[in-house]
Amino acid sequence: MLRAQLLDELGYDPDDGRVDVRALGEVPIGAVVPARDGARQVAVARLGSGALVVVEDACPHDGGRISDGFVEGERIVCARHGWELMPCGGRCVRAR
Repeated sequence: MLRAQLLDELGYDPDDGRVDVRALGEVPIGAVVPARDGARQVAVARLGSGALVVVEDACPHDGGRISDGFVEGERIVCARHGWELMPCGGRCVRAR
């Protein structure tokens, strides 16, 4: 009952297994982790340069989870089809 009420009031399930982006600990270089920013599902990545980025957790190609992918230099690579995402614009720059 409480869970259904939370879903109704918040618009998302706070117990969905995703850590709130503000509560994330250290994200190592090359890692991509799922998180949430309120109701928004996001992926947090530490790029090769050490920059920490937060992007929607959906590939612009087909909506697959970006957080299942990996970092390659300054790009996040989607695990589903190898599309390379530039986090500073959210666009796909190359399909493998």
